[in-house]
Amino acid sequence: MEYKDYYKILGLERSATQDEIKQAFRKLARKFHPDVNKEPDAEARFKEISEANEVLGDAEKRAAYDQLGKEWKAGQEFRTPPGRDEGFEFSGASSERGEFSDFFESLFGGMRRRREAPSRGEAVFRARGEDHHARIVIELRDAFTGATRPVSLHVPVVDDTGHVVLRDRVLNVQIPKGVTEGQHIRLKGQGAPGIGGAPAGDLYLEVGFRPDPLYRVAGRDLYLDLPVTPWEAALGASVKTPTPAGPIMLRIPPGSGQGRQLRIRGRGLPSAEPGDLYAVLKIVLPPADTEEARRLYEEMARQLPFDPRAGLGE
Repeated sequence: MEYKDYYKILGLERSATQDEIKQAFRKLARKFHPDVNKEPDAEARFKEISEANEVLGDAEKRAAYDQLGKEWKAGQEFRTPPGRDEGFEFSGASSERGEFSDFFESLFGGMRRRREAPSRGEAVFRARGEDHHARIVIELRDAFTGATRPVSLHVPVVDDTGHVVLRDRVLNVQIPKGVTEGQHIRLKGQGAPGIGGAPAGDLYLEVGFRPDPLYRVAGRDLYLDLPVTPWEAALGASVKTPTPAGPIMLRIPPGSGQGRQLRIRGRGLPSAEPGDLYAVLKIVLPPADTEEARRLYEEMARQLPFDPRAGLGE
């Protein structure tokens, strides 16, 4: 997927105001509109210009795009940075979607254009404020116990000079016990203000989990890589195993192989029907870094004739 330089497409500097973006789009749209320009590439050029305006002409999308930085070049291979949308607040009104590029969809597939306020000529003088959305990333342990955490959100606005700037606001958010990845936390009245005295909209925070040093999350289930010795896997053993609720002694059945999953019921994320914890066995070989260790390995080679590649054929 190629990076698109939307400023270059519109012939602008990154310091351009919103009015300058609007003017540049109108000029180029008139020049390349397929109904006016009959050149073979006019339609493709018009779509490219429209996509650039969709991003730079919208304060929210422009702020998100600008966060990628200035080091990217047009046509350069691009991968969406992980966590790019964390804490970025955007409005939730639906919009008509055009035929946009994969680059656009990778950045803005979850964002929606801000709904326009009623004009003076309209009969609507009272309207509830828009709902806003943002994505937050929390520690996995907070999902087990619940917690109140300060969350910093970045809100794009157009300042008095016509430039898009980010304003921060901090909210104390109650993280409910048992929250799952992708679940939304609703903060009533924290969206856009209402019109004509109507109530404000709500803010919906989509929850993500920060990578945990021990556990991987799949819905309400957890996965833990559990190191075991070759003799524990071969002969069976009881080994101390961490769980979010505290360590337990887990029985390793004799003859267990690499990657075997042992289910520990009810030790996943809490709920009325809690998830499970799966211990994934990882057989770890002791190093042959002493004379005695080498002697034991040589003895095993003599006493335990075993060919792990026997099933590979001739």
